[in-house]
Amino acid sequence: MASSLLALLDDIATILDDVAVLSKVAAQKTTGVLGDDLALNAQQVTGVAAERELPVVWAVCKGSFINKAILVPAALLISVLAPWLVTPLLMVGGAFLCFEGFEKLAHKFLHSAQEDSAHEAELMQALADPAVDLLALEQEKVQGAVRTDFILSAEIIAITLGTVQSQPWTTQLAVLSAIAVLMTAGVYGLVAGIVKLDDLGLYLSRRASAVAQAVGAGILRAAPWLMKALSVLGTAAMFLVGGGILVHGLPFLPHWQGLAGLLLDGAIGVAAGALVLAGVQAVSAVRRKFASN
Repeated sequence: MASSLLALLDDIATILDDVAVLSKVAAQKTTGVLGDDLALNAQQVTGVAAERELPVVWAVCKGSFINKAILVPAALLISVLAPWLVTPLLMVGGAFLCFEGFEKLAHKFLHSAQEDSAHEAELMQALADPAVDLLALEQEKVQGAVRTDFILSAEIIAITLGTVQSQPWTTQLAVLSAIAVLMTAGVYGLVAGIVKLDDLGLYLSRRASAVAQAVGAGILRAAPWLMKALSVLGTAAMFLVGGGILVHGLPFLPHWQGLAGLLLDGAIGVAAGALVLAGVQAVSAVRRKFASN
């Protein structure tokens, strides 16, 4: 009995060790999605009253948990019933990451500064209008953020599933569940901190201490740059992660190591993003043409 119990404990320890290692690998591979997720979700509370920022973040966080509660079982079913689908799904996810990254780069060419300014002015006007239902506007923001989160969550789960595809079902369940919980809690915890940075800076800048005032002023100056840095790093990581998925999924592409490999992944990611965006634009143009006839 004692030897059986020790053997069972050893098996459990081995599984947990595998889960920890695989979860770390999966977390590294989903960095591109994470960076974009942080910047995107922090921007979702733009225009929301300061006292409603954290409730909005919490509402989106709950929606993200629901998304992953749907996606994790779906991923496990695919792994069991149609494992051949994992690689195509990864390739689609990688291409979508590259498309998102390139769309961000091309945004200034596809959308004029006047369009962005008009959208911002429209939002500010709506917030200032007493006839506008701010609760409905808030709910609309939450629903939009949850829909976006579903796409990003699907990418995270697909990448993670590709990492653990050859592992036992129990290990797949443990790793997917761990990544789902850690990514959601981590992303929205950081988002909550980011959106409240300006409040912290304002609070410190009003303290009597000269040191606190200096720190507060520094935080207020740094907060907008932090958002920009997250967006830039997230976009770069999307090309690297998405390009890396495509490189590993297409056997005719070279597989380099080190810095050369990263540069290749990035170049493939940019090229793939450009191709997908061109295809999307072409399809949109055809649809508009048929709609006008």
